[in-house]
Amino acid sequence: MMHTKSESDVTSLAASSPPRSPKRQAYYVQSPSRDSHDEDKSSSMQATPVYNSPMESPSHPSYGRHSRASSASRFSGTFRSSSGRKARKRNDKGWPECNVIQEEGSYDDLDDDRGLSRRCQFAIALLSFVLLFTVFSLIIWGASRPYKPDIVVKSLSVVSFFSGEGTDNTGVPTKMVTMNCTLKMNIHNPASLFGIHVSSSAVNLIFSEIAITTGQVQKYYQPRKSHHLVSVILQGEKVPLYGAGAGFSVASNGGPIPLTLDFTIKARGEVIGKLVRTTHYKHVSCPLIIDTSKTKPIKILQKSCTIT
Repeated sequence: MMHTKSESDVTSLAASSPPRSPKRQAYYVQSPSRDSHDEDKSSSMQATPVYNSPMESPSHPSYGRHSRASSASRFSGTFRSSSGRKARKRNDKGWPECNVIQEEGSYDDLDDDRGLSRRCQFAIALLSFVLLFTVFSLIIWGASRPYKPDIVVKSLSVVSFFSGEGTDNTGVPTKMVTMNCTLKMNIHNPASLFGIHVSSSAVNLIFSEIAITTGQVQKYYQPRKSHHLVSVILQGEKVPLYGAGAGFSVASNGGPIPLTLDFTIKARGEVIGKLVRTTHYKHVSCPLIIDTSKTKPIKILQKSCTIT
C-alpha cells in the first residue's frame, strides 16, 4: 500500500532542512620554485589550487572554467624560491637563460700548434734520414777504401832520339835533346762494386832532375773488375840541358843513358753516384837505362819500380 506525501509534508521537510551555504570560489596559491639541477622540471610552473571541500579535491575532478584555466597557466620571469634565492630568467620560448662561458683564445692557436707539431715531426724525420744516410755512406766509403788500382809498367819504346849543341830562347848556348818514345802500362780495377775514372799527372822521363820528355794519360772510365792497357806518348823537342849537359855524352854510335820514369795515377771511384766518392793516388817511379842505338822496346821490371 503506497503512501503519498501530502503538500504539508513536503513543506515541513523543506522547512526543517538547514539552509545550504553558498559555494565559495576557489583561489590559487603559487607553488614556490625550486633550484635544482633538473631544469626541465622548473621550466614550467603551474598554479596549485586550494579546495574548500573533499569533493573539490583532485580525486574528484571538476570540469569548471577555473580549473582548466589554472592547469594551463604558466609563469615566466624572475621568481623567488622558498629559500629566498632568485630563480633563473626565462626567454620568450620559456627556456631558462644561462650564462655563456667564453673560451680564452681561438681555434687558430690550436691550428698553429698543430702545424708547428707537424713541422717539428717533419724536421725530425728529415734529420733522422740524413743521419742514417750519412752513416750508411760512411760505411760504404770505408768499405771501398781498400780497393786501390794496381799499376804494372810494361815497357818503354824509343821511337827517335837526337842530341846536339844549340841555344835556348834567350840565346844561351847549351846541349839540347829531342826525344820521342811510347810507354805502355796495365791498370787493374779490383773493385767489385764500382768503376773508376782514371787520369794522371805529367808522365816524365827525367835526366838529372830535368824532364827531357813528357806526356799524360788521357782520362777514361774503367769498369769494375777489369784490366786496361794504357799507351802514353812521351815527347821532348830541343830540351836544353844546361849544366847537366856535361854528363850527357852520347857516342856517335849510341850508348846507355840513365833516366827515371816518374808520374802519378789518379783513380776516382763513384760508389753512390756523386754523393759517395773514393779517390786513390798511385805514385810510380821507375829507374831505367835506354840505349839510343836500339829500337826494340825496353822492358821495365816491376820489382825495380817504386809504387806508393
